Amino acid sequence: MAKKYARRKKTRYKLTLPILVGALLLMVSMVVFLLSLRGLTSTTQTIQSEETNTTNKQDFIDEIVPVAKEMQASHGIMPSIILAQAILESDWGTSELSAKYNNLFGIKSFSPNDHSIKLETKEYKDGKWETIKANFKVYASWSDCIRDHTLLFVQGVDWDPYLYQGVLLADDYQTAAKALQVAGYATDPGYADKLVSLIKQYQLDQYDH
Repeated sequence: MAKKYARRKKTRYKLTLPILVGALLLMVSMVVFLLSLRGLTSTTQTIQSEETNTTNKQDFIDEIVPVAKEMQASHGIMPSIILAQAILESDWGTSELSAKYNNLFGIKSFSPNDHSIKLETKEYKDGKWETIKANFKVYASWSDCIRDHTLLFVQGVDWDPYLYQGVLLADDYQTAAKALQVAGYATDPGYADKLVSLIKQYQLDQYDH
């Protein structure tokens, strides 16, 4: 009687083990499937995000190209320089200054008659970046801002009306970018290189011709 009981219990163990192994394998397969599905969804979302971002960037370029070409025809400034500066200064039109106040280039206000807003900005001084507050011009549109920006190059500043002549007379965008750097347009020591990099990356020089 004892021998029969032992044999019956051993048989039950042999039947249960394959079931447990099968269930474990099924669970592992389900986990792997769910993880792969999650990875596929994440990849798809990333691709869609990149496509949307690319579209938004091209929309930004397309919106300001006409007035940039207008400034080229009337004053000789290269559209690639206008576009690269607008992209760099406004982060593709998404910065607070450009989105709310239509100031694409961080143009400061020095006249009490200007419509302006005081905001924080960063300046490169004595080998380091500092956060300061400054008055910036407020514009009715991006087009108005681009026209005013070009007039700065055409008219110069009070102490030097020819300060930006090198930008207007440049034969290529590399020379124009360097002329901006030499004229002291921006405190960033890498400003010219950043403009050239943007122009090359997004082939902005196609709009110069």
